Amino acid sequence: MDISSAGGTPPSANVGQVRDPSVSRYTAGRLSPIRRVADLRRLRDEQFDVLVVGGGATGAGAALDAASRGLKVALVEARDLAAGTSSRSSKLIHGGLRYLEQLELHLVHEALTERGLLSTRLAPHLVRPVPILVPLPAAGPLARVWHRGYYGLGVAAYDVFAGLFGTGRGMPLHRHLTRDGARHLFPSLRAESITGAIRYYDGQVDDARLVVNLARTAASLGAAVVTSARVVGFVREARQVVGVRVRDLESPDAPEFEVRARTVVAATGVWSDDMSQMLSDVGVRPGLRVRASKGVHLVVPRSAITGDAGLILRTPTSVLFVIPWGGHWIIGTTDTDWKLDRSHPAASARDIRYLLDQVNSVLDRPLTTDDIEGVYAGLRPLLSGEADSTSKLSREHAVFEPMLGLMLVAGGKYTTYRVMAADVIDRAVRRLGGAPRPSRTEQLPLLGADGYAAAWRDRHDTARRHGVTAGVVEHLLERYGTLTVHLLAMMAADPTLATPLAGAPEYLAAEVAYATLAEGALHLDDVLTRRTRISFETAHRGSETAEHAARIMGEVLNWDKVVREREVEHYLARVAAERQSQTMPDDLTADAARIGVPDVRGFAADRGIDLLEVDI
Repeated sequence: MDISSAGGTPPSANVGQVRDPSVSRYTAGRLSPIRRVADLRRLRDEQFDVLVVGGGATGAGAALDAASRGLKVALVEARDLAAGTSSRSSKLIHGGLRYLEQLELHLVHEALTERGLLSTRLAPHLVRPVPILVPLPAAGPLARVWHRGYYGLGVAAYDVFAGLFGTGRGMPLHRHLTRDGARHLFPSLRAESITGAIRYYDGQVDDARLVVNLARTAASLGAAVVTSARVVGFVREARQVVGVRVRDLESPDAPEFEVRARTVVAATGVWSDDMSQMLSDVGVRPGLRVRASKGVHLVVPRSAITGDAGLILRTPTSVLFVIPWGGHWIIGTTDTDWKLDRSHPAASARDIRYLLDQVNSVLDRPLTTDDIEGVYAGLRPLLSGEADSTSKLSREHAVFEPMLGLMLVAGGKYTTYRVMAADVIDRAVRRLGGAPRPSRTEQLPLLGADGYAAAWRDRHDTARRHGVTAGVVEHLLERYGTLTVHLLAMMAADPTLATPLAGAPEYLAAEVAYATLAEGALHLDDVLTRRTRISFETAHRGSETAEHAARIMGEVLNWDKVVREREVEHYLARVAAERQSQTMPDDLTADAARIGVPDVRGFAADRGIDLLEVDI
């Protein structure tokens, strides 16, 4: 495998955005090992207009928004892209029927507008329609009329807010179904538990892959993007933040260095209070508070439930989704307060039992723990309020400037990442002065989106030309869009990359190599947990794939045997710790079991306020 030119030429370091016109958008957006070295050098040598801290959806979206306005931008992330909340969602781009019920109408309209943009223009290769049933519960005649009218009105309003006939809505309209019609679509529904259903559509997304595409698109416009770069302090001059101190976690013995920026944007999600707390230590009011709500999801094989649509169910404490996910079902989520380790939230046996009890109330064949292939837990950053229950807290977002030169953006939901990013960069632009620079991201397709409809139409011809099956091309198109041609070229150059991964035959060896060459993956966990979803899509949780994937990554990153073995050992220990935590009776014992494994990037789990150490 030739990796000598894997990174291509890094984007121009001149002021303003634009990449060197001689460099293609694809090459400029490659997050390769060579590119990381170049971007680290840029962090040390340049002053940026905007420095974004945090590589989740909001942070990557903010970096893209700023770069698209012609600003000089850098993004730093302590772990991996989407390593926190943004890889552990319900995999839905949706307006939120619950928020409609709570009369947060502006939030629903905003989210549905974003859903339409993502599914039709910005990322049609990553966001696609998924049908979902709203079961109408069995009841007497009057209650049946009430339920159908109540839920029907809500779903109709959902369509209205999305724009009934707008070309950008991206989703079919809803439809009422009888009991027989509902069970025809979803035979596993217990006949005696329903009187019918309403089918509507929302968007499905691989949340981690969308974040990677956001970061790569920002990089294609000239942004420096560096993961494993932990911010350990602010750089201040008088009462103004003028940068941050960074530690390169891939070179733990190297000295910390300063990154200078005219504006620092912190998009740190559930870690936002850490920054606020540090600012209060130097006499600055926090201004906003964020609470972490844990959401747990189960993954079961598609054969465990018979159905051609998803389900949305009302539960005592949350909304429960049962969503088709390739050859699997995702079942979630819980909604409980979480005050323990935020880096690796743990699912307990209580969480798993709760989800099984709720979904089994409507299934004709109850699921058991033996059906579970995978489990994952994430934390939602909710703006704190007076409500005792996190399910009642708002999904609104806020932008706050606690100190000149530093802006915090927090709250919100994954679907509206672009709105949050535009809001915080609008404020940064006003602070920077000069000519107005409006957001352009509404019209900016992500890498892989341009020409996607034609590529999908011609997928069978593409398969014939490259000597692969149509299924392989479809799989790649739904993950990489029009960037698929680059993976096919890699497979043609090295036929070993066309082979399936050990223990995960739905993925190809080329995807591991590509993740390392172009998508910024630095560790085995990055590939098995986020670039692919092998960690929760297989009953072995990726343990049977680890050695094969490590060999492929090692060729790109020049790992010797010791490093390969250490990567595999760490990954297997992480899987074992997660399995153990899921047998624990409650949050406290589950957390204790999970945090026993050290972080692969070499720092302890973040508890309390140790994320940043302010330098004043």
